[in-house]
Amino acid sequence: MAGNDVKLLGSWPSTFVMRPRIALNIKSVGYDFLEEQLSSKSDVLLRSNPVYKKIPVLIHDGNPICESLIIVQYIDETWTNSGPSILPSDPYDRAIARFWASYIDEKWFPLLRVLAVAQGDDAIKAALEPVVKGLVLLEEVFKNCSKGKFFGGEKIGYLDIALGCFLGWMRVTEKMNNVKLLDEAKTPGLHKWAGDFCADSVVKDVMPETDKLAEAAKVLLPKIRADASS
Repeated sequence: MAGNDVKLLGSWPSTFVMRPRIALNIKSVGYDFLEEQLSSKSDVLLRSNPVYKKIPVLIHDGNPICESLIIVQYIDETWTNSGPSILPSDPYDRAIARFWASYIDEKWFPLLRVLAVAQGDDAIKAALEPVVKGLVLLEEVFKNCSKGKFFGGEKIGYLDIALGCFLGWMRVTEKMNNVKLLDEAKTPGLHKWAGDFCADSVVKDVMPETDKLAEAAKVLLPKIRADASS
């Protein structure tokens, strides 16, 4: 389906940019991907998101929409007649999905970020435990909420997108810090879910290869560490 005038400002390594890309794929919406350089923000980005000055930004018929999960909801509500629904149709299920998406962004992701930049065995060990505890909690959420092989049922939905966008960076963190995050023994449901998510046609073309992402991490992580210490 043609996307009218649809543009997405983003950067390929960004977990948050992956969210609207997956949503657009679910809805079969064509779009122009405008690659942003993290070291130099474009005038288009600064005009489109003057408050946060961050990616992603969806521009639809000249109107900018900011913040990754807000964009995903906008895509779901705008292209209702194309592809499956992303958010649950039931109001309670929709509220629960939004609650856990907020938990992922506000509680769990900051812990993953600490682990990603940790240096030294002691620091890595200390940072690993709360990340794994969060994943064990999300394993229970998956068991309670899932109505198929995904959180959203048999098709990828809102909560799948919210968590699944981090899988590439989780693999990089595992590789660089020699740790295991999605353990088949501790989180069997999420372990299988991760494989199904990455293999899905709406995801596999936008999920970065681990080795390529690891190379990008060698540039990005020192900057994140420097910002954290300043």
